[in-house]
Amino acid sequence: MSNTVFVKKYDEPKFNIKEILRYAQTKDDSIIPIINECIDEVKNKLSYRVCYAFFDIVKNNDFFDLSFTKTKSKNLMKNLKDSSKIVLFGATIGIEIDRLIAKYGKISPLKALIFQSIGAERIESLCDMFCDEISKEVNKNNLFTLPRFSPGYGDFELENQKDIFNVLNLHKNIGLTLNSSYIMSPSKSVTAIIGITDKKCDFNAQKCKNCNKNDCIYKERN
Repeated sequence: MSNTVFVKKYDEPKFNIKEILRYAQTKDDSIIPIINECIDEVKNKLSYRVCYAFFDIVKNNDFFDLSFTKTKSKNLMKNLKDSSKIVLFGATIGIEIDRLIAKYGKISPLKALIFQSIGAERIESLCDMFCDEISKEVNKNNLFTLPRFSPGYGDFELENQKDIFNVLNLHKNIGLTLNSSYIMSPSKSVTAIIGITDKKCDFNAQKCKNCNKNDCIYKERN
């Protein structure tokens, strides 16, 4: 594995209406026809792109050296405690959905909400697709992947976005920008770290069941 930066474009993942409803914080099936209208309007305007690279980890008592940055984040160190390598990635579905959210924010709050929810479902689907692909790739070498971990999770500060942007050259490679508050544009974008380990992970793929943020408004409930 090297620090070569790769850029990939993906085909459209299947839309998940149940997830879109969850992001919209509703179980009201009556809006499904409007959701389908919004999907038809946006689907040909989305671009599914990921930029990524592999890095080694050097572990010390007080910090982890991730090759592109050093971190004292206890949450991230716990996540990566059995890892010797990571995959660092940035992903986006492009700017067009932001334009539709802004447009309908002025004329149809419901459609603006639906486009927000579609955007959330789309970027999550892209990240899941990429993570599944990486998992299958490392499985060939009897290695396993851990849940992805993003800046802003726990005590892994959002300002780490800057180092991720620099090392992956996300502006050039997939068109992402970062403002002074470390917020990305397009808004439906993600940066994250995936740990690689030789220990089979018993992590359940249902992300909400493994997240300790119990006050999240999007958390799946039984």
